[in-house]
Amino acid sequence: MHKLRSAGASIVLIMALGLLIACSRHPSDETIAKDIQNKAAADPETHDSQVNVSAKEGKVTLSGTVTSPAAQQKLEQIAHQEPGATAVDDQTVVEGGAAPAEQATQAMAPPPPPPVEKPKPIVVPAGTVLTVRTEQALSSKTSQTGQTFMATLAQPVSVGGRAALPAGSTVSGTVVTAKAKGKFKGEGQLDLALTSISVGHHTYQIETSVLSNTVKGKGKRTAATTGGGAAGGALIGGLAGGGKGAAIGAVVGAGAGLIGGAATGNKQIEIPAESALSFTLSAPLTLPPPG
Repeated sequence: MHKLRSAGASIVLIMALGLLIACSRHPSDETIAKDIQNKAAADPETHDSQVNVSAKEGKVTLSGTVTSPAAQQKLEQIAHQEPGATAVDDQTVVEGGAAPAEQATQAMAPPPPPPVEKPKPIVVPAGTVLTVRTEQALSSKTSQTGQTFMATLAQPVSVGGRAALPAGSTVSGTVVTAKAKGKFKGEGQLDLALTSISVGHHTYQIETSVLSNTVKGKGKRTAATTGGGAAGGALIGGLAGGGKGAAIGAVVGAGAGLIGGAATGNKQIEIPAESALSFTLSAPLTLPPPG
């Protein structure tokens, strides 16, 4: 019996010594991490990478940045081959790129659609002629300087094949100068300009040449255009002496202006309602792109 007890004790002792030896041969987490770090620093593919290595119960965690996907793969290989390493968690990021999980997601995602080109605004250039039809009569005798008059656009305006200003748009103008002609001396003068145009639900300020007409002495008259108009403006129809909207003719070309309605005696410059007048834009007009 004594011998059996001694043999059992010997077996237990041998097993304990074997377990102790096995534990001493298993590398510690610190040793695993340090060994991987040293191997990565010595390897030509990974030595330029900025990598941190940690280990816990044999599980290795890699973090930091690597120089390329090949370096990242090589680093994982070194970690997996390390004695005592049971698993590898690679959290490294390729320089200038995304994390591995994000890279895989980006590779699977469809390419973004091309950017949609925004429609460009419409610019009606300076020098464009706006032909309008007046809504009320104007006169060198009865009109007042600074008075506002209304008109409608008689002809549509297009820019580059795109409709810009539709016919019928409401136009506002101002009487720049109104001076009645005296019976025996002094001149009559009536100067007009456009100030705004309404398109849709928006009103835009505009600048145009000034249509200027004077009557002097015994009915002598002159016509001129000021304000930067290149081709000048013209009164196309509906002059004094004609019916409402009567087509009396037009004067166009450099230096042409609105036509006075008086030739002799004490008559004033008269522009009946529905007269067609042409003005020249002296500054460009920018409109939003069509919606």
